[in-house]
Amino acid sequence: MKTIKGPAVFLAQFAGSEAPFNSLDGMCKWAADLGYKGIQIPTWESHLIDIEKAAESQTYCDELKGKVNSYGLEITELSTHLQGQLVAVNPAYDSMFDGFAPEHVRGNPKARTEWAIDFVKKCGTASGRLGLNAHATFSGALMWHTVYPWPQRPAGLVEMGFKELANRWTPILNHFDEYGVDVCYEIHPGEDIHDGITYERFLEATGNHSRANILYDPSHYVLQQLDYLSFIDIYHERIRSFHVKDAEFNPTGKQGVYGGYADWKDRAGRFRSLGDGQVDFKGIFTKLTKYEVDVWAVMEWECCIKSSEQGAREGAPFIQKNIIEAAQRSFDDFAGGDIDEDYLKSVLGV
Repeated sequence: MKTIKGPAVFLAQFAGSEAPFNSLDGMCKWAADLGYKGIQIPTWESHLIDIEKAAESQTYCDELKGKVNSYGLEITELSTHLQGQLVAVNPAYDSMFDGFAPEHVRGNPKARTEWAIDFVKKCGTASGRLGLNAHATFSGALMWHTVYPWPQRPAGLVEMGFKELANRWTPILNHFDEYGVDVCYEIHPGEDIHDGITYERFLEATGNHSRANILYDPSHYVLQQLDYLSFIDIYHERIRSFHVKDAEFNPTGKQGVYGGYADWKDRAGRFRSLGDGQVDFKGIFTKLTKYEVDVWAVMEWECCIKSSEQGAREGAPFIQKNIIEAAQRSFDDFAGGDIDEDYLKSVLGV
């Protein structure tokens, strides 16, 4: 069996304008000092990585990787959560998502989509140059506004939606395939791929593309009351990336899954710092190890109660405690021996 790699940390929630969070060197030292062994890099933070250079220059990628390695760290994946979102945006969300795009394509949905597709492809090239085998992203959403079937969805809408989503992503998937990199969709509310059924519909629409895989994050399953342990049983062969993130769901007589438009701290379902929520990480790490899922355990910190500083300090030891050193031999090997067919036949009475 394989031992899960880690602990690692997704830098997105910590990157900022002040030291040490405003440079790759600063964040690497910060992460290493806290006990992390890997970093997942958000590609929209240009002070951490220049994707245009990374897509064009092997030398730049070698130097970037060398810098990270010099701190005793590895790059786990690049992330295009924000740019992946822009691959597919329903017009209802145009103005809200325009802030994720560069100014020259804002207010122009067609140009924004083309820019996003091109950018994500460049990240596939950069991932290949960096020697990575997985990439973290969102699918975007054309149909999310119809997730609750009222008003009734027009016949054929869902089929057409997944066909269009696949049309936009298939060229990206093909590009990543050229570089030997899996596209790992974070299954997440607000995306057209938000549970197992929608993932299967998307996968079918792409012709079961080998690079259309999963970023497993149990926190989003807790919030929608999906069985996150059974999910691993079903989809373990497609899980190629892993966010270690905690959450809790405490419904009341006033609110449930939809949250009543409340702020995060007042919602029935909310994200928590590692160990403060309800996620059964022992069960998750056991199943991922059992199925030999070869991933980095990457902390994604989001909590409306605890500070990011405390969450970051506690994250590495929490993950390290949950990583299972996979058994390399059976506990009852001492009772075994060489195969003796005559003896086996005598045991069976044949």
